[in-house]
Amino acid sequence: MEEQKWTVDKVHSSIEFSIRHMMISTVRGKFTDYDAEITGNPDDLKSMKAKFVIKVTSINTGEPDRDNHLRSDDIMAMSKYPTITFVTKKISGTPDDLTITGDLTIKGITKEVTFKGEYGGKLKDPYGNQRFGLTASAAINRSDFNVKWNMVLEGGGVMLGEKVNLFLQLEAFAPIAQKEVAQ
Repeated sequence: MEEQKWTVDKVHSSIEFSIRHMMISTVRGKFTDYDAEITGNPDDLKSMKAKFVIKVTSINTGEPDRDNHLRSDDIMAMSKYPTITFVTKKISGTPDDLTITGDLTIKGITKEVTFKGEYGGKLKDPYGNQRFGLTASAAINRSDFNVKWNMVLEGGGVMLGEKVNLFLQLEAFAPIAQKEVAQ
């Protein structure tokens, strides 16, 4: 049996992050341009495989000057490392307590990261496509990926926290087979 291929519905999906700012608040952002290869059967979550390639140029925190600084050599070095990748290695757990382990590569450094999440289920949409959804989150230490820029604050502390929270909201679809359409 051929592996089912899934397409990310980017209108209903997001790849987001958050980080502490000046030790008193949180800044949130997202990546708006990414590609994903997803295969497998969501009815058997362990069979699923995915590879995400995120374009650093698409980082968006709602503040253009900050976004440009994030893309610069100070932080993400986009000219040398234009993408971030995540490739699944293992999916386990139950639909309500999902664990997705994979290799995350940022700035040429690859580390194993585990996302915890929840499988939202699978259904047929009004147009005949199969769809599934899931949410997942993980926390990483940005220094592990050589994302080290910071600034000491006059009153003590630093501009940016070390922990970055990652959030994935995914909805994917598999188009109805052509032979089914012809009937």
